[in-house]
Amino acid sequence: MEVPAVEQLVDGLWSTPAESLQITLSDPYTGEALGAAPASDDASVEAALAAAQRVHADNSWNGLGIERRAEILDAIGVALGEQVPYLAALESKATGVPVAQTSIVGVIVPGAFHLAAQAIRSGALYSEETSQAGQTVEVHHFPLGPSVNLVPWNAPAPMAAHKVASSLAAGAPAILKPSEYAPWGTTALARVIDRVLTEQGAPAGTFQLLQGGAKVGGALVNDLRTRSVSFTGGLQAGRAIAAACAANFTKLQLELGGNNPLVILPDADVDTAARSATDLLTTLNGQWCRALGRLVLPEGKSDAVLERISERLSELKVGDPLDPATEFGPMVHPGHLAQLKAGIEERVAAGGTPHASTPLPQQGNFLAPTLITGVPSEAAQHELFGPVATVHTYDDADTSAAVALANGTPFGLEGYVIGTDAASALDVARQVRAGEVKVNGSTIMSLHLDTPRPAWGLSGMGEEGTVETIRIYTGAQVVGVEGGFALHLR
Repeated sequence: MEVPAVEQLVDGLWSTPAESLQITLSDPYTGEALGAAPASDDASVEAALAAAQRVHADNSWNGLGIERRAEILDAIGVALGEQVPYLAALESKATGVPVAQTSIVGVIVPGAFHLAAQAIRSGALYSEETSQAGQTVEVHHFPLGPSVNLVPWNAPAPMAAHKVASSLAAGAPAILKPSEYAPWGTTALARVIDRVLTEQGAPAGTFQLLQGGAKVGGALVNDLRTRSVSFTGGLQAGRAIAAACAANFTKLQLELGGNNPLVILPDADVDTAARSATDLLTTLNGQWCRALGRLVLPEGKSDAVLERISERLSELKVGDPLDPATEFGPMVHPGHLAQLKAGIEERVAAGGTPHASTPLPQQGNFLAPTLITGVPSEAAQHELFGPVATVHTYDDADTSAAVALANGTPFGLEGYVIGTDAASALDVARQVRAGEVKVNGSTIMSLHLDTPRPAWGLSGMGEEGTVETIRIYTGAQVVGVEGGFALHLR
């Protein structure tokens, strides 16, 4: 399929970014060059910040009120619902993720706007309490100012939709910058958002799109006009963003991935365990923040589970990500493939043995899903962000050892526990140090739409969620009649 031109939206005007990066974008499957990654110049960044600040200062977006903003968000959701197949194909083309999967994840795009609308209608931005004196106490959540929303390359349109919908719901003008490696889906997404906002009479500068890499992101994050930042990406970039936000006391939410454990309990069914591990290793080609990082197996079942995983991996349908029958596709770009291979070699050097059974095509950025046995826990601290996981075993009679292995990294994003006795599995799950822990499941979706998605340890800071992300862009204000006075005033 043809990819659209990558453009930027600044203060209501679409244009071609003036600069380009030293990065050649290419089709992950065919290797076809798709042009240099574009980048917005300094003047465009400044213009976008100035426009966002103007919209905030004159209250032209937030001043529409909660119900009117909700109506506009719902209109955006309806318009995006018609574009899900197209967006899913663009995401597949850019990332190598099979379209069968991007189509499922794509429902998040319109859903994010509808959920944000529902949340602010239901009180996410305003509530009331009654004081001891019987007075009404108002609790408002007001936008802090322009927001910057930075999304990675693995599922850019769904993550952009969630952040932008939340910012607009909060009343904060939103600036979006996608990854330089996957700009097409977010450009198409932005086209729809801008069209509906314009049709609904929203002021220019309410939503803007910039392109580029770390230079553009750094300029946005370091500017004093930026009052909130939501970032999903890697640990190194997250630390730099956190430092910049600390200097300006900018409100911040970070989601930095994790080295997520899957704990198989001794009573687990072998086929169920193998299916869970295979799903977590290969969903989004293993390139997602909640993918499998370390597989924790009881010694009594380790051989049987690993054998069944190998069988399942050998049966994967690998190939063109735009083919609906494809189950596993190529890595996003050659540089990332090289990093994954280097990460495997590091773990082999630490004593590991790689195991892979998936036949691969001769073309494309393919890496067979790989489990590495024999790696000491301390040598497998960080995720590789691909279809690679280390395997660790424990004595069947000692589930505390399984928990220790699950918690043996500085990350804490997601955890998984598989066991036939659900009550016992839940007891183990409560001991896993992670923001969300699923028992007997391995889907890409959260346990519930209304629960938070926390990030513990090096996995980030702040909570995502339907309400939680909206409030990232706000500050609370409490207003009411007190009716009392200081004790020592005459």
